[in-house]
Amino acid sequence: MLMGYGVAQAQIVTTPYSKMGYGMLNDNVSSIQRSMGGVGYAMEGGRIINVMNPASYSDVDSLTFLWDVGIELSNLWSKENGNKGYNFGAGLDYLTGHFKVAKGLGASFGLLPYSSVGYTYGGKISGGSEVRSGSGGISQLFLGVGYEPVKNLSVGVNFAYLFGSSANTTLISSNSSSYFTRNFKVRDWNAQVGVQYSLPLLKNRDRLTLGVTFQPKKSFHGHAWGTSYDTQDNKADTIGYTSMKGNYEQPYSIGMGVSYVMDHRLTLEADYTFQKWSNAKYTPIPGIEAQDTKFDDRWKLALGMQYTPNRRGSYFGAMSFRAGAFFTHDYMKFDTSNLRDYGFSVGVGLPAPGSKTTINLGVEWRHREATPVNLISENYLNITLGVNFNELWFWKSRIR
Repeated sequence: MLMGYGVAQAQIVTTPYSKMGYGMLNDNVSSIQRSMGGVGYAMEGGRIINVMNPASYSDVDSLTFLWDVGIELSNLWSKENGNKGYNFGAGLDYLTGHFKVAKGLGASFGLLPYSSVGYTYGGKISGGSEVRSGSGGISQLFLGVGYEPVKNLSVGVNFAYLFGSSANTTLISSNSSSYFTRNFKVRDWNAQVGVQYSLPLLKNRDRLTLGVTFQPKKSFHGHAWGTSYDTQDNKADTIGYTSMKGNYEQPYSIGMGVSYVMDHRLTLEADYTFQKWSNAKYTPIPGIEAQDTKFDDRWKLALGMQYTPNRRGSYFGAMSFRAGAFFTHDYMKFDTSNLRDYGFSVGVGLPAPGSKTTINLGVEWRHREATPVNLISENYLNITLGVNFNELWFWKSRIR
């Protein structure tokens, strides 16, 4: 089979693995966190917007309004049965904002990807050819609040509106042409709660923080259906049109992290994520999907660090240097094979002269393949660019 890749408009390059289930899932990480291996459950706010744990929203300066915009450029090298492929893609990754509401109370909002689908591949079959393609995904528009009821303890919650659609199509051409499409259209809500507790150490020079998040199990809301079309009949048929409620589910998700900040300069963090996808209900569309479609539990381990020599010193001293690594056992299951994803990243935060705004550059290498039976081997080199605007919107000038 000859393999290729397609990119939907304004969509970052994805993978044929995204044809499974709801596509490739997103972990709600910013460009800063991406350069640190994707950690964040125990990362406090202040100068960053940490959507991974809404408890972090309580930590924000009363005079500032934060904006964070992320862009990703992705290079992909793939290999299947000796056939090699290459592709490039770029797109907007996320847009978030953060501000203080009252003492000990902060809020955040923005637009993030929940999942993405994007691929095209095909080849010859007996008596003709076959092309498979997919595009779309689910986005989330969120609003969250974080509150510090007592010193060093913060709690928070994220509410999100999920929306989007995806289409996975198989086109078969021989004496005539026919295609079969699986369609999802999601209009839903989501919620996540989080807690952070910080313990000052060594006369407040160091700080140990623990973070935990929980997202409940729930049904997706929306509709799923299949479409078939044959050029000989010149007629499109809708197959298995059904409500997603009660037939398609999101599992519960738990995130845990611990971070240690030394002398306000060095930050170390380790995170663990677990999602019980093996118990999530998924109803394949008859005649369109394999009826034995199953998911596996998804878990991820991430390690990250950041070093800032001296925020109040020279320009070099105010720069932040980051590195991290991760390993993901994904929810997609292909017969007896499971999808694995691992990689490492480095990055740097560059202060904008004359302001608190920071430009964050990161480079990430990741490898994705199924095991023990490898279907497609993929290597990614991703470049991330994030701009963290830190503006004094609530500063009142004194009239003399």
